[in-house]
Amino acid sequence: MLTFMVRRSESRRGLTATAHAQLATCLIACAIALLAVAAIAAPATIAASAHAARTLNLSESAQLHRTSSSGVHLNEQGTASGTIRGSIYIHLRVSANRVSAEVSIYPHGGSLTATGSASYHVVGGSAPFSGTVTIIRGSGTYAHAHSGTLRFSGSIRRSDDAVSVRLSGPLNY
Repeated sequence: MLTFMVRRSESRRGLTATAHAQLATCLIACAIALLAVAAIAAPATIAASAHAARTLNLSESAQLHRTSSSGVHLNEQGTASGTIRGSIYIHLRVSANRVSAEVSIYPHGGSLTATGSASYHVVGGSAPFSGTVTIIRGSGTYAHAHSGTLRFSGSIRRSDDAVSVRLSGPLNY
């Protein structure tokens, strides 16, 4: 600890030049010590509160079957394989040459849900589609998941509404 002495006679008249220099030196030393402590403590505080970001390049595919349908709505279920594996559910709303989708994947340790749309055209007994989806929420391991635009493509088999789907792009979580 830094200390300095001021004689009683000097305190009535103000500080001498030497006392001013000692006080200034003490204040500078204290400021440097505080900055050093803050610099050492800051990374530990940031590390304790930060979430380690990971990026996964998704490359998923799935064969799904219709679980229910009503009018222009198709509900599909299957198993996703690729980068992450798990159950996949797709809710499709089909309109003239467009399909909007909500895709939910349930890999071990959490879930991911994305929404988006794709254009399609009928070719014989199938309707291939291509578009984009964006992650809107996640849970568990994927609670902080977000993405830019993910590619979403596949085909709907018209005879039984079975869907093959591919999903790819970077996922941050």
